[in-house]
Amino acid sequence: MQSKKGFAPHHFLTQQLNKNDYILKDNGLNPVKSFGRKSGAGFTLIELIVVIAIIAVLSAIVLVNVNGYTAKARDARRRADITQIQKALEMYYADNSRYPNAGGATSPNGGWSNSADASWNSLQNLIRPYLAKLPVDPIENYDAAKWAVNGYHYSYVGCTQTYMLVFNLEVAGGPDPGAWHCGTRFYQYGGTGANTKVKTYGFSKLN
Repeated sequence: MQSKKGFAPHHFLTQQLNKNDYILKDNGLNPVKSFGRKSGAGFTLIELIVVIAIIAVLSAIVLVNVNGYTAKARDARRRADITQIQKALEMYYADNSRYPNAGGATSPNGGWSNSADASWNSLQNLIRPYLAKLPVDPIENYDAAKWAVNGYHYSYVGCTQTYMLVFNLEVAGGPDPGAWHCGTRFYQYGGTGANTKVKTYGFSKLN
């Protein structure tokens, strides 16, 4: 065919791959592939559902891991708080030859001091020279009806030559060491299992 003046003839080779896929070759140009989805077409409903489901699963996994790390961090704080209180109690004993009295808690009974109510302030006043601020549980909600065994609180009871501190972890780890109360009875409020949440710490000068 004779070309019009000023125009060079072009030859195209079209190879059909399948119903929707083509390769076009234009003299010296790079091959261009047109895929099955039409240009500018959006995702199908099924594809969107699959993507959303995958995102939801990944988000749940991340959330569980973050919550786990956060709970472990709070538990580390609890252990550090109890160690700090124990040091203050020993300094009090060194000066007074006895541990400070407890009392006034709503739960478990009036013989205890509990971080959930005003009895903790009374204990604070006794050991203030040794500990400026008596710590409370990282998620203390001041529910006076509960104590360390059934809530996230710190609970203390003293008996002149002995004391007990009870606290509650979010992640069970290790056995409850237990403690003697008044030298007459051994308590393990967390039970005797290999891994417990509730911990009973204390010391006795009688044993």
